Amino acid sequence: MSSRHVRVPALLLAAAAALSGCGSSTTAAPATPAPAASAPPSTAPSAAPSAATAPLTVTDPWVKTTDEGMTAAFGTLVNTTGAEVTVVSASSPLSSEVELHEVVESGGTAVMRAKKGGFVIPAHGTHTLAPGGDHIMLMGVTGKVEPGAQVAFALTLQDGSTVEFTAVGKDFAGAEEHYQPGGGGH
Repeated sequence: MSSRHVRVPALLLAAAAALSGCGSSTTAAPATPAPAASAPPSTAPSAAPSAATAPLTVTDPWVKTTDEGMTAAFGTLVNTTGAEVTVVSASSPLSSEVELHEVVESGGTAVMRAKKGGFVIPAHGTHTLAPGGDHIMLMGVTGKVEPGAQVAFALTLQDGSTVEFTAVGKDFAGAEEHYQPGGGGH
């Protein structure tokens, strides 16, 4: 199966809404902030489809700032096709432990757990990643995320293709969900 790579311009990152994040954070090395007015250089191969022809795009992506531990990424997944698209995993150089999470009610408490089956985006539809709901969870973060930092992500789709995007670091006092290991699988 072929890989598809999409780079989201940094200008879209500036439009991200400040919402509630989950988890606390731990890390040592700083993520590199990018100038606010410039887009990150594209490293996608010339054969990669444009954002207009990619099966999935990510709008308004952002990641909660952190000094160490855990953080989460948010945004809106947009399916540009006439068929359902499923995101089965995510990765980032910021952490070797990246999971697709959901927040569910358990005994009167909001808990985070791995999202069984991944994120399903309906044909020509969207799927919101937001604090207190579905999100991309980074555990064991290896770099500090400061406001304005550019953090690279790759989403793997059910067909094996990938979609890359960059999320901007944003300060946010997060929700107080609890992590429930082994609560689901992809």
